[in-house]
Amino acid sequence: MRCLVTGGAGFIGSHVADSILGAKHQVTALDNVSTGSRDNVAHLFDNPAFSLVEGSIMDAGLVDRLAAEHDVVVHLAAAVGVKLIVERPLESLLTNIRGTENVLDAAARYGRRTLLTSTSEIYGKNATGPVAEDADRILGSPFVARWSYSTSKAVDEILAHAYWEDRGLETIVVRLFNCVGPRQTGDFGMVVPTFVRQALQDDPLTVHGDGQQQRSFCHVQDTVAALLALLETPEAAGNVYNVGAPNEITMEQLAKEIMVRTDSTSELRLIPYEQAYGDGFEDMERRVPDITRIRRLTGWSPTRSLDDILNDVIAYERRRVEAPA
Repeated sequence: MRCLVTGGAGFIGSHVADSILGAKHQVTALDNVSTGSRDNVAHLFDNPAFSLVEGSIMDAGLVDRLAAEHDVVVHLAAAVGVKLIVERPLESLLTNIRGTENVLDAAARYGRRTLLTSTSEIYGKNATGPVAEDADRILGSPFVARWSYSTSKAVDEILAHAYWEDRGLETIVVRLFNCVGPRQTGDFGMVVPTFVRQALQDDPLTVHGDGQQQRSFCHVQDTVAALLALLETPEAAGNVYNVGAPNEITMEQLAKEIMVRTDSTSELRLIPYEQAYGDGFEDMERRVPDITRIRRLTGWSPTRSLDDILNDVIAYERRRVEAPA
Protein backbone atom coordinates (compact mmCIF):
# COMPACT_ATOMS: atom_id res chain seq x y z
CA MET A 1 0.00 0.00 0.00
CA ARG A 2 1.19 3.50 -0.86
CA CYS A 3 -0.09 5.96 1.72
CA LEU A 4 -0.10 9.75 1.50
CA VAL A 5 -0.07 11.39 4.94
CA THR A 6 -0.78 15.12 4.87
CA GLY A 7 0.77 16.77 7.89
CA GLY A 8 3.10 13.77 7.97
CA ALA A 9 5.95 15.63 9.68
CA GLY A 10 3.67 16.74 12.49
CA PHE A 11 3.22 15.22 15.91
CA ILE A 12 0.50 12.70 15.07
CA GLY A 13 1.46 12.39 11.39
CA SER A 14 5.00 11.27 12.17
CA HIS A 15 3.68 8.51 14.45
CA VAL A 16 1.23 7.45 11.74
CA ALA A 17 4.15 7.23 9.32
CA ASP A 18 6.09 5.09 11.80
CA SER A 19 3.22 2.63 12.16
CA ILE A 20 2.45 2.34 8.45
CA LEU A 21 6.11 1.80 7.63
CA GLY A 22 6.28 -0.78 10.41
CA ALA A 23 3.56 -2.69 8.57
CA LYS A 24 5.82 -2.74 5.47
CA HIS A 25 3.88 -0.18 3.45
CA GLN A 26 5.12 2.98 1.73
CA VAL A 27 4.58 6.50 3.09
CA THR A 28 4.85 9.94 1.55
CA ALA A 29 4.54 12.75 4.08
CA LEU A 30 3.28 16.08 2.71
CA ASP A 31 4.04 18.89 5.14
CA ASN A 32 4.90 22.57 4.95
CA VAL A 33 6.82 22.15 8.25
CA SER A 34 5.21 25.26 9.75
CA THR A 35 3.86 23.48 12.81
CA GLY A 36 5.45 20.12 12.00
CA SER A 37 9.20 19.54 11.92
CA ARG A 38 11.77 17.63 9.89
CA ASP A 39 13.12 16.45 13.25
CA ASN A 40 9.95 14.40 13.77
CA VAL A 41 10.72 12.25 10.73
CA ALA A 42 14.52 12.54 10.56
CA HIS A 43 14.82 8.93 11.76
CA LEU A 44 12.93 7.85 8.60
CA PHE A 45 15.09 9.56 6.00
CA ASP A 46 17.19 6.44 5.40
CA ASN A 47 14.10 4.27 4.87
CA PRO A 48 13.56 3.81 1.11
CA ALA A 49 9.81 3.36 1.72
CA PHE A 50 9.54 6.90 3.13
CA SER A 51 9.69 10.29 1.47
CA LEU A 52 9.00 13.82 2.69
CA VAL A 53 7.52 16.37 0.31
CA GLU A 54 7.75 19.89 1.69
CA GLY A 55 4.66 21.59 0.37
CA SER A 56 1.19 22.74 1.26
CA ILE A 57 -2.30 21.28 0.96
CA MET A 58 -3.20 24.73 -0.38
CA ASP A 59 -1.29 23.78 -3.56
CA ALA A 60 -4.06 21.96 -5.43
CA GLY A 61 -1.76 20.84 -8.25
CA LEU A 62 0.71 19.24 -5.84
CA VAL A 63 -2.07 17.52 -3.89
CA ASP A 64 -3.56 16.19 -7.14
CA ARG A 65 -0.24 14.75 -8.30
CA LEU A 66 0.40 13.03 -4.96
CA ALA A 67 -3.14 11.62 -4.72
CA ALA A 68 -2.69 10.09 -8.17
CA GLU A 69 0.48 8.32 -7.00
CA HIS A 70 -0.93 6.79 -3.81
CA ASP A 71 -3.60 4.29 -2.77
CA VAL A 72 -4.80 5.78 0.54
CA VAL A 73 -4.86 9.29 2.01
CA VAL A 74 -4.60 10.12 5.71
CA HIS A 75 -5.47 13.79 6.00
CA LEU A 76 -3.96 15.27 9.16
CA ALA A 77 -2.73 18.65 7.89
CA ALA A 78 -4.65 21.43 9.64
CA ALA A 79 -4.34 24.44 11.87
CA VAL A 80 -3.54 23.09 15.34
CA GLY A 81 -3.71 24.44 18.87
CA VAL A 82 -5.81 27.10 20.55
CA LYS A 83 -2.98 29.64 20.50
CA LEU A 84 -2.47 29.41 16.73
CA ILE A 85 -6.20 29.57 16.04
CA VAL A 86 -6.63 32.70 18.16
CA GLU A 87 -3.55 34.45 16.77
CA ARG A 88 -4.02 33.52 13.08
CA PRO A 89 -7.74 32.93 12.53
CA LEU A 90 -7.89 33.60 8.76
CA GLU A 91 -4.94 31.35 7.98
CA SER A 92 -6.49 28.64 10.17
CA LEU A 93 -9.85 28.86 8.40
CA LEU A 94 -8.40 28.78 4.90
CA THR A 95 -6.08 25.87 5.71
CA ASN A 96 -8.88 23.84 7.21
CA ILE A 97 -11.53 24.49 4.57
CA ARG A 98 -9.77 25.17 1.27
CA GLY A 99 -6.94 22.75 2.03
CA THR A 100 -9.35 19.96 2.91
CA GLU A 101 -11.38 20.64 -0.23
CA ASN A 102 -8.19 20.23 -2.29
CA VAL A 103 -7.45 16.90 -0.61
CA LEU A 104 -10.96 15.50 -0.97
CA ASP A 105 -11.32 16.65 -4.56
CA ALA A 106 -8.06 14.97 -5.56
CA ALA A 107 -8.88 11.81 -3.62
CA ALA A 108 -12.28 11.61 -5.32
CA ARG A 109 -10.74 12.09 -8.76
CA TYR A 110 -8.60 8.98 -8.29
CA GLY A 111 -10.85 7.00 -5.93
CA ARG A 112 -8.49 7.04 -2.94
CA ARG A 113 -9.90 5.91 0.40
CA THR A 114 -9.46 8.88 2.73
CA LEU A 115 -9.36 9.27 6.50
CA LEU A 116 -9.87 12.84 7.69
CA THR A 117 -9.06 13.91 11.25
CA SER A 118 -11.45 16.33 12.90
CA THR A 119 -11.60 17.46 16.51
CA SER A 120 -13.57 17.33 19.74
CA GLU A 121 -13.91 21.10 19.30
CA ILE A 122 -16.85 20.13 17.07
CA TYR A 123 -18.98 19.76 20.21
CA GLY A 124 -18.34 23.35 21.29
CA LYS A 125 -19.66 24.17 24.75
CA ASN A 126 -21.53 20.90 25.13
CA ALA A 127 -20.32 19.88 28.61
CA THR A 128 -22.45 16.75 28.93
CA GLY A 129 -20.56 13.57 28.76
CA PRO A 130 -19.28 11.32 27.64
CA VAL A 131 -20.33 12.86 24.30
CA ALA A 132 -21.34 10.55 21.46
CA GLU A 133 -20.92 11.36 17.78
CA ASP A 134 -24.55 12.45 17.38
CA ALA A 135 -24.46 14.84 20.36
CA ASP A 136 -25.61 18.42 19.85
CA ARG A 137 -23.10 21.10 18.94
CA ILE A 138 -23.36 24.15 21.22
CA LEU A 139 -21.45 27.12 19.87
CA GLY A 140 -21.02 30.77 20.69
CA SER A 141 -20.64 33.70 18.29
CA PRO A 142 -18.96 32.96 14.94
CA PHE A 143 -16.84 36.06 15.60
CA VAL A 144 -15.11 34.24 18.47
CA ALA A 145 -12.07 32.45 17.00
CA ARG A 146 -12.66 29.21 18.87
CA TRP A 147 -16.16 28.75 17.48
CA SER A 148 -15.20 29.79 13.96
CA TYR A 149 -12.48 27.12 14.13
CA SER A 150 -15.05 24.58 15.30
CA THR A 151 -17.25 25.59 12.38
CA SER A 152 -14.38 25.20 9.91
CA LYS A 153 -13.83 21.64 11.07
CA ALA A 154 -17.56 21.00 10.79
CA VAL A 155 -17.36 22.16 7.17
CA ASP A 156 -14.54 19.64 6.67
CA GLU A 157 -16.78 16.90 8.02
CA ILE A 158 -19.69 18.02 5.84
CA LEU A 159 -17.46 18.02 2.76
CA ALA A 160 -16.18 14.53 3.56
CA HIS A 161 -19.72 13.22 3.95
CA ALA A 162 -20.87 14.96 0.76
CA TYR A 163 -18.01 13.42 -1.21
CA TRP A 164 -19.05 10.04 0.22
CA GLU A 165 -22.70 10.49 -0.75
CA ASP A 166 -22.32 12.33 -4.07
CA ARG A 167 -19.02 11.04 -5.43
CA GLY A 168 -18.76 7.63 -3.80
CA LEU A 169 -15.45 8.57 -2.14
CA GLU A 170 -14.73 6.30 0.81
CA THR A 171 -14.27 8.83 3.62
CA ILE A 172 -13.76 8.21 7.33
CA VAL A 173 -13.98 11.12 9.78
CA VAL A 174 -12.26 10.91 13.16
CA ARG A 175 -12.81 13.37 16.01
CA LEU A 176 -9.68 13.42 18.15
CA PHE A 177 -9.84 14.16 21.87
CA ASN A 178 -6.61 15.61 23.28
CA CYS A 179 -4.05 13.31 21.68
CA VAL A 180 -0.80 13.54 23.67
CA GLY A 181 2.67 11.98 23.61
CA PRO A 182 6.30 12.33 22.55
CA ARG A 183 7.05 14.87 19.77
CA GLN A 184 4.10 17.10 20.65
CA THR A 185 5.09 20.74 20.84
CA GLY A 186 3.78 23.09 23.47
CA ASP A 187 4.25 26.10 21.19
CA PHE A 188 0.60 26.31 20.15
CA GLY A 189 -1.22 25.85 23.45
CA MET A 190 -0.98 22.09 24.01
CA VAL A 191 -1.22 21.77 27.74
CA VAL A 192 0.73 18.62 28.67
CA PRO A 193 4.06 19.45 26.95
CA THR A 194 3.69 23.05 28.13
CA PHE A 195 3.28 22.01 31.76
CA VAL A 196 6.11 19.46 31.52
CA ARG A 197 8.56 21.97 30.06
CA GLN A 198 7.64 24.56 32.68
CA ALA A 199 8.05 21.99 35.46
CA LEU A 200 11.45 20.76 34.23
CA GLN A 201 12.69 24.36 34.20
CA ASP A 202 11.11 25.08 37.61
CA ASP A 203 9.06 27.85 36.01
CA PRO A 204 5.51 28.58 37.18
CA LEU A 205 2.92 26.22 35.67
CA THR A 206 0.46 28.56 33.98
CA VAL A 207 -3.07 27.22 34.36
CA HIS A 208 -5.73 29.19 32.51
CA GLY A 209 -8.99 30.19 34.14
CA ASP A 210 -9.82 28.61 37.49
CA GLY A 211 -8.14 25.29 36.65
CA GLN A 212 -11.32 23.28 37.20
CA GLN A 213 -12.03 22.59 33.51
CA GLN A 214 -11.88 18.84 32.83
CA ARG A 215 -10.19 17.08 29.93
CA SER A 216 -9.37 13.52 28.90
CA PHE A 217 -6.09 12.55 27.25
CA CYS A 218 -5.24 9.77 24.80
CA HIS A 219 -1.74 8.48 24.10
CA VAL A 220 -0.62 9.06 20.52
CA GLN A 221 0.15 5.36 20.05
CA ASP A 222 -3.44 4.50 20.98
CA THR A 223 -4.71 7.23 18.66
CA VAL A 224 -2.66 5.90 15.74
CA ALA A 225 -3.87 2.35 16.40
CA ALA A 226 -7.45 3.63 16.14
CA LEU A 227 -6.80 5.43 12.85
CA LEU A 228 -5.21 2.38 11.27
CA ALA A 229 -7.97 0.09 12.57
CA LEU A 230 -10.56 2.31 10.87
CA LEU A 231 -8.56 2.46 7.64
CA GLU A 232 -8.46 -1.34 7.56
CA THR A 233 -12.22 -1.73 8.21
CA PRO A 234 -14.30 -1.42 5.00
CA GLU A 235 -17.49 -0.74 6.97
CA ALA A 236 -15.95 2.39 8.54
CA ALA A 237 -16.48 4.48 5.40
CA GLY A 238 -19.15 7.16 5.43
CA ASN A 239 -19.22 7.67 9.18
CA VAL A 240 -17.61 9.67 12.01
CA TYR A 241 -15.83 8.27 15.06
CA ASN A 242 -14.69 9.66 18.40
CA VAL A 243 -11.12 8.67 19.25
CA GLY A 244 -9.96 9.40 22.76
CA ALA A 245 -9.59 7.97 26.23
CA PRO A 246 -12.58 8.19 28.58
CA ASN A 247 -10.53 9.43 31.53
CA GLU A 248 -10.89 12.86 33.15
CA ILE A 249 -8.70 15.22 35.14
CA THR A 250 -8.89 18.92 35.95
CA MET A 251 -6.15 21.21 34.71
CA GLU A 252 -5.22 22.04 38.30
CA GLN A 253 -4.86 18.35 39.14
CA LEU A 254 -2.85 17.77 35.96
CA ALA A 255 -0.41 20.57 36.80
CA LYS A 256 0.09 19.26 40.35
CA GLU A 257 0.61 15.69 39.11
CA ILE A 258 3.28 16.83 36.66
CA MET A 259 5.07 18.83 39.35
CA VAL A 260 5.21 15.74 41.57
CA ARG A 261 6.45 13.47 38.77
CA THR A 262 9.23 15.88 37.76
CA ASP A 263 10.29 16.75 41.35
CA SER A 264 9.72 20.34 40.35
CA THR A 265 9.90 23.35 42.67
CA SER A 266 7.51 25.22 40.37
CA GLU A 267 4.48 27.02 41.68
CA LEU A 268 1.03 26.86 40.15
CA ARG A 269 -0.13 30.17 38.70
CA LEU A 270 -3.70 30.86 37.54
CA ILE A 271 -3.85 33.05 34.45
CA PRO A 272 -7.14 34.73 33.44
CA TYR A 273 -8.32 33.78 29.95
CA GLU A 274 -8.31 37.40 28.79
CA GLN A 275 -4.66 37.68 29.76
CA ALA A 276 -3.73 34.46 27.95
CA TYR A 277 -5.84 34.86 24.81
CA GLY A 278 -7.39 38.32 24.80
CA ASP A 279 -10.93 39.51 25.37
CA GLY A 280 -13.86 37.32 24.37
CA PHE A 281 -12.13 33.94 24.73
CA GLU A 282 -14.44 31.11 25.78
CA ASP A 283 -13.58 27.68 27.13
CA MET A 284 -15.61 24.56 27.85
CA GLU A 285 -16.00 22.95 31.27
CA ARG A 286 -15.70 19.33 30.24
CA ARG A 287 -14.67 17.23 27.26
CA VAL A 288 -14.73 13.42 27.42
CA PRO A 289 -15.54 11.02 24.55
CA ASP A 290 -18.00 8.20 24.19
CA ILE A 291 -16.03 5.64 22.15
CA THR A 292 -18.78 3.02 21.85
CA ARG A 293 -19.04 3.36 18.05
CA ILE A 294 -15.41 2.64 17.20
CA ARG A 295 -15.13 -0.06 19.86
CA ARG A 296 -18.12 -1.94 18.47
CA LEU A 297 -16.89 -1.67 14.89
CA THR A 298 -13.17 -2.41 15.31
CA GLY A 299 -12.64 -3.61 18.87
CA TRP A 300 -10.36 -0.64 19.54
CA SER A 301 -10.05 0.95 22.93
CA PRO A 302 -7.11 2.81 24.51
CA THR A 303 -4.57 0.69 26.37
CA ARG A 304 -2.34 3.36 27.92
CA SER A 305 -3.21 5.25 31.09
CA LEU A 306 -2.68 8.88 31.98
CA ASP A 307 0.31 7.69 34.01
CA ASP A 308 1.80 6.20 30.83
CA ILE A 309 1.18 9.43 28.93
CA LEU A 310 2.81 11.66 31.52
CA ASN A 311 5.79 9.34 31.98
CA ASP A 312 6.41 9.19 28.22
CA VAL A 313 6.12 12.95 27.71
CA ILE A 314 8.38 13.70 30.69
CA ALA A 315 11.00 11.22 29.46
CA TYR A 316 10.86 12.70 25.96
CA GLU A 317 11.18 16.27 27.22
CA ARG A 318 14.11 15.33 29.47
CA ARG A 319 15.91 13.81 26.47
CA ARG A 320 15.15 16.89 24.40
CA VAL A 321 16.62 19.21 27.04
CA GLU A 322 19.69 17.02 27.53
CA ALA A 323 20.40 16.51 23.81
CA PRO A 324 23.56 18.23 22.56
CA ALA A 325 22.90 21.41 20.61
